[in-house]
Amino acid sequence: MAELIVGLGLRPGTSADRIVVVVRKVLAFNEITCLATIDRRAAEPGLLDAAAVLGVPIRTFTAAELAEVSVPNPDSRTVAAVGTASVAEAAAILAAGGGTLVVPKRTVHGVVIAAAQRDVPPAGRRPA
Repeated sequence: MAELIVGLGLRPGTSADRIVVVVRKVLAFNEITCLATIDRRAAEPGLLDAAAVLGVPIRTFTAAELAEVSVPNPDSRTVAAVGTASVAEAAAILAAGGGTLVVPKRTVHGVVIAAAQRDVPPAGRRPA
């Protein structure tokens, strides 16, 4: 099982139950190490409660930080809504320290989800 960093795009008022169901549906039994999203969602009760249920921290990024990340599925509607072409994919990649996107964004029950994992060097090699 992989350790995944989960990027989320969600509307205000999204419930913790919905977030947890989506994470578990899309990522099954993979270990979740972090939820990541745009900073304007940091105080959302559903996000905070979902992180507590999953037992993981939340990382947030500004729209400007997210906009700097190259993603495979940018969206012009997201640019219009929050000022960046990606929230879920970009947040997952940033929270993974520039890791590899392993689950491209998909929308399930109104929640946009993507996942990345940290890149690790081959056995016996140290990162530069």
